[in-house]
Amino acid sequence: MELPAYDLKTLFDQLGLPSEGSAIDDFIGAHPLDPGTKLIDADFWTPQQAQLLKEWLRADGEEAVMVDELNVRLHDGQ
Repeated sequence: MELPAYDLKTLFDQLGLPSEGSAIDDFIGAHPLDPGTKLIDADFWTPQQAQLLKEWLRADGEEAVMVDELNVRLHDGQ
């Protein structure tokens, strides 16, 4: 059985965020995080989105890798 491939598009889709075209880069550019702000504590997530991110990180699977990538990109602002 083949596992689903996770990428930022899939992550954004599951978070209910636009993921087509430049939407992901636009979101990241509009929501830079300060070094001291944890991804899950960012004020732009809904409570449901923050909870989903926490669950994915705890699961430590492919989803966690994509959450880590998003975290790095938001902290780098790119």
